[in-house]
Amino acid sequence: MSRCGPDKTTVASLVGASVRDSGGAIIGRVREFAVSPSRDASRVYGLVLKLSGRARGDKENMVAVEDLEDTSDGLRLTQNSSRLLPPNDPALILLERDLLDQQIIDVHGRKVVRVNDVHLCWEHTSNHRLNLRIAEVEVGLRGAVRRLIKGLPFGTVEAIASRFTPSVIPWEFVDLIDPSRRVRLKIDQDRLSSMHPSDLADILEDLAPPERQALFESLDEEVAAETLEEVQPKLQKSLIQSLDSEHVAGIVEEMDPGAAADLLAELPEEKSEAILEEMDPEERQEVEELLEFSHDSAAGRMTTEYIALSETARVADVLAALKEFEGDIELITDIYLTGEAEQITGLIPIVRILLTGVDTPLAELPRGHLVTCGVDANGRKVAELFDKYNLRSLPVIDAEGKLVGVVHAEQVIALLHASR
Repeated sequence: MSRCGPDKTTVASLVGASVRDSGGAIIGRVREFAVSPSRDASRVYGLVLKLSGRARGDKENMVAVEDLEDTSDGLRLTQNSSRLLPPNDPALILLERDLLDQQIIDVHGRKVVRVNDVHLCWEHTSNHRLNLRIAEVEVGLRGAVRRLIKGLPFGTVEAIASRFTPSVIPWEFVDLIDPSRRVRLKIDQDRLSSMHPSDLADILEDLAPPERQALFESLDEEVAAETLEEVQPKLQKSLIQSLDSEHVAGIVEEMDPGAAADLLAELPEEKSEAILEEMDPEERQEVEELLEFSHDSAAGRMTTEYIALSETARVADVLAALKEFEGDIELITDIYLTGEAEQITGLIPIVRILLTGVDTPLAELPRGHLVTCGVDANGRKVAELFDKYNLRSLPVIDAEGKLVGVVHAEQVIALLHASR
């Protein structure tokens, strides 16, 4: 329901309404609604009119809303004002031109929606001036129907439109972007960070390219990295192609090393090398090592972010390693044990460790079933192992049995999606 009360109207309903001079003669009809962000982005500053009379043709002028009064026969200029203003100020936002049919992001619904109408409220100030406040944008069928049948009597239009459930976004969540004349939701970084990367990826995929790029560039590096891992390779390249190498390197450093290697492998060699040059040496080395493996091999799908400890370690050592872990902590389901020659000797589910006293040696805890694969195992073999043993993660070992990485279930799911 609109928050305007009885003095509500909409852009669709008000377009075409007549405006009279102080003597009652029609001077024109409403064609547009001008907002001046520098004055007040929450109110309509002026109404752009198509002037009446043959001699005036399609000429347009604008009247300030504060110079109008709402009378029984419609809008008219106040007794002491008859001024008409040019509507060609480049700083003005025109609601019908710049807002209707534009794509914006419904953060609460986690989707991209299209603006179909704008709810407006008539208000009177303390000095008896008239104001036209912007209340919310209509993104549902009600607004679309209202625009479709505009031209019919107002009561008829509203009676038909009211049959449809309203779907609105409050105006305070809408941000007017000048001078690009784009409209988007005003989203702070805390709100973006709280959204799941998959939801952000869906939103990016649904947006038109200019809005998509603007949203992606507004994300901080950590959120951008998580989101980039969720989108298709073609869209990944599109999102980063206009960014400088230093900016991309900051994002890539926040990505899982395996995902980062996958991304760089899809880029032209010159672009990939430029990004690697901007990365921190330690993270660059991890990614470069992964780039040497075939994309379809286990090594090409693995991550080097895991926790492996000596068999002589205690539970307290695991807790310390978890605190220092810089990767995605939610993916840690097992702790891997290694012997003196660094060969993997076993694994312990993280749940068993967290339910045990801190001084308990890991060697005394029950171990999980250890399944491994070689670095050259292909994607099909990896998927078969996950399916056969109902794995959450799969250690990858080299020819000497040393642990070099881990494939997680989400990488296998991505592999299966890509092969469809």
